[in-house]
Amino acid sequence: MVKGYVPVGLSNRHVHLSKAHIDILFGEGHELCVFKDLSQPGQFACDEKIEVVGPKGALTMRVLGPARNETQIEVSLADGFALGVVPPVRDSGDLENSPGAKLVGPKGEVVIDKGIIAAARHIHMHTSEAEQFSLKDKDIVSVKVEGKRGLVFDNVLVRVHQNYALEMHLDIDEGNAAGIKNGDKLAVI
Repeated sequence: MVKGYVPVGLSNRHVHLSKAHIDILFGEGHELCVFKDLSQPGQFACDEKIEVVGPKGALTMRVLGPARNETQIEVSLADGFALGVVPPVRDSGDLENSPGAKLVGPKGEVVIDKGIIAAARHIHMHTSEAEQFSLKDKDIVSVKVEGKRGLVFDNVLVRVHQNYALEMHLDIDEGNAAGIKNGDKLAVI
């Protein structure tokens, strides 16, 4: 049974930096510059990019703002292979026992001992939308992709907050495999 439809946003590799790491990588007191606003209120892609260096290779990644309490690097599983790490599939912020890397910016570099994850599939919902879908924060749902490459994504975490806008986040590998593009509507079942 379909509970409703949710637009999808594909997430490419990116970095969330702590203020301390922003200061090291871009210079003391640096303020992140907005490149474009993202779908979630208050979140934005930055002009700033850094290089993330793993044991096997390096990738250039865009910084997302605002600053976070702890630096987190979100990659796809294919990106992890390119870096030479195995990123655990985790909810945002769950960084314990995850791989680290060297971060290189225009003004400095820092080595982090943890922080690389492949973000778990999740849906952001405003509290009123969660009521319409008959869901609550931390529920787990399945989401159906219709069409020629139809499939069902299981284990999709629901995240409910009064500041969220309705959107499902998938990493770029999953979206490409299912033939999904930004803004497509998927069925929550």
